[in-house]
Amino acid sequence: MAGWFEIHTNANDKISFVLKAGNSEVILRSQQYASMASAENGIASVQTNSGMDERYEKLEASDGRPYFNVKAANGQIIGTSQMYAAAAGRDNGIASVKTNGASTTVKHIETKAA
Repeated sequence: MAGWFEIHTNANDKISFVLKAGNSEVILRSQQYASMASAENGIASVQTNSGMDERYEKLEASDGRPYFNVKAANGQIIGTSQMYAAAAGRDNGIASVKTNGASTTVKHIETKAA
């Protein structure tokens, strides 16, 4: 099964998206956006940029755990991965975003909580 994007709206009416792999694992998270149009533009940017090696920034957190960002052509971060236990996990995460990032399936999920 191919991956998909999920758009979430939180209790503060902030909108974000995640990219999920075909096994339902979250492989990329966006920032919070003020509007649905901005979140949809972020998804379009992932769809455009996820296949390009030069759009991935491999990083390490202060505790040494590896993670990555996906960046747009202008250098803006459009998505951040989870923290991984090892660089090999991070590299597998990048491969999964490359495989699933072009997905055109977008699901809107209401996550508003009181």
